[in-house]
Amino acid sequence: MPIIGTPRTFHKKFKFVVEIDQFQSAGFQKCSELSVEVANIEYHEGGSLIPNKSPGRLSFPDVTLERGATNDLELYEWFESVAAAAAGLGGAGLIDDAYKRTLDVVVLDRDDSELQRFNLQNAWPTKFVAADGFDNTVDEKAMTSVTLAYDWFEPVNRP
Repeated sequence: MPIIGTPRTFHKKFKFVVEIDQFQSAGFQKCSELSVEVANIEYHEGGSLIPNKSPGRLSFPDVTLERGATNDLELYEWFESVAAAAAGLGGAGLIDDAYKRTLDVVVLDRDDSELQRFNLQNAWPTKFVAADGFDNTVDEKAMTSVTLAYDWFEPVNRP
C-alpha cells in the first residue's frame, strides 16, 4: 500500500527564545501558553428554543515569562515605566509607544534553527514578581516572573 502524504513533524516545546524590543538580554526558562478566544454570543429570537449563535469579542489571556532571579533590572525598569504612566507620575505619561513593546516567542530546533515564531504586539507588564518565595529546603533557583498583557498575537511563518 503506497504512503499518502507526508508525515507530520511535531515541534518540541523545551527549546525557545523570547525576543523583546529594546532588551539587551532576556533569557527565560518558562513561557505560559499563547491563546486567543472568541466569545460566543447566544440569543433566542422570538422565543425560539434553539439559540442563534454568533462570534463576539476577542480575548487574549496574559502571558507569563519566568527566569532565574538575577541582578539584571531591565524587566523591573520596564514594569516601573508602566506603573509611573498609570500613576501619572510623568516620564512615560500615557503614551502607549513609551512602554508597549513587540515580543517574539521563537521555537528552536535542537540545532538552534528557527522552527516557528509567534509575534505579540503592544505587550506591557501587568505584574512583576521579584522572587517566587524563599525556601532553604529546596535546591531550586529563585525565579523572577513578569506577566504581560498584549493586544494581538499571530504566528509568523519563516522558512
